[in-house]
Amino acid sequence: MSQRYPAPRIPVWRERGMPALLLITAAGFSGYAALLPVSPLWAVHGGADAAGSGVVNGLLLLATIATQPFVPRLLARFGTAPVLAAGLLFLGGPSMLHLVSDQLGWILAMSVLRGFGFGILTVAGSTTLAQLVPPARHGAAIGAYGAAIAIPQVVLLPAGPSLVDGIGYWIVFALGSTSILGIAATPWLARALRENDVERLQFADTSDDATDSDFSRRVFDDPSRRRVASRLARPTIILLGATLAGGGIITFAPQMSSAPLATAGGLALFTVAAAVSRWRIGSLADRYGTRVFLWPLVLMTVAGLALTALAVENPGGTTVILFLIALALVGIGYGGIQNLTLLLSLGAVSRREYGTASAFWNIGFDAGTGVGSVLVGTIAAGLSFSPALLVAAAISLATLPLTFVQGRRT
Repeated sequence: MSQRYPAPRIPVWRERGMPALLLITAAGFSGYAALLPVSPLWAVHGGADAAGSGVVNGLLLLATIATQPFVPRLLARFGTAPVLAAGLLFLGGPSMLHLVSDQLGWILAMSVLRGFGFGILTVAGSTTLAQLVPPARHGAAIGAYGAAIAIPQVVLLPAGPSLVDGIGYWIVFALGSTSILGIAATPWLARALRENDVERLQFADTSDDATDSDFSRRVFDDPSRRRVASRLARPTIILLGATLAGGGIITFAPQMSSAPLATAGGLALFTVAAAVSRWRIGSLADRYGTRVFLWPLVLMTVAGLALTALAVENPGGTTVILFLIALALVGIGYGGIQNLTLLLSLGAVSRREYGTASAFWNIGFDAGTGVGSVLVGTIAAGLSFSPALLVAAAISLATLPLTFVQGRRT
């Protein structure tokens, strides 16, 4: 078979189909990021406590996780463009509906709908990414994909609480609807997939083989599926430790800090650090491997969480400089570990199992974020944010031994 891919000297974001995928990703994550810190605040506005507000993002990600195992089958049945379009509609459509009520029950219902869309976007996006780019460039491609995810968060995560204070909740809910704009690029992506002939390779629905299309039904029934699951467990657990930290920071930074400017600056540093780390680490990992970078990033995450706990120990007086440094450290670990664990997951499976690897990785990502949101909120409601962050740091530290295990690459 002749080589279909452009020469490696072409920037990875210019690979066939990558511009469309990056536009879809940026639009989808814009809607996701805008509401992530603001939906819990909207619940507090309606009378919810810290535990209740923590459930808002926790339920969003629970719905995401429940959706993700079925996405490979949806792609096999309906194709990439229709499934992605539906996901973007579910993600952005309920945003303005938040204005109907600030009661917790209504907000949780909107979180579930948005979780359906986010589950589709995350699995379909990373699965398609793996098919558009040669394996030797996966690290760089994941970096570009991570930049499309992170840039909206750099802008919208810190801006959300400030926009609420300066203008009102409605402007953030309007920004949350921007996910719908990504639908316009889905036909462009579908055309690129047809030209690369990868949709047939990845999503062929064969009932006799344990392909990605029957992931949710057979992954734990078929012995080969169990072997794949065991190879994916290590990067998924490492990822869970990092995203648990990120989920706690993103959800509760506006509530744990007594200084609004420190909150905005801290979230900005967190998201910028995550974006740069996730973008740059990919090319380095393509050259030097993942192992040399993983353990320092885990330790950096743990140190950042511990320093954040120290910075917010006094509820009435946040130590601003320490808070900013701490969130930057957590951001570096958060972004870099995302890239490396996805690269490990794709390297642990064959090409036809990319959908399985993508689903596992995204479940780990969203499970960690959701658990972090609920765990930190629940402990903070009973004690304070400092012990809650220290518990999150301990969980992240527990994943450190896994970073020294030699993974298998197929």
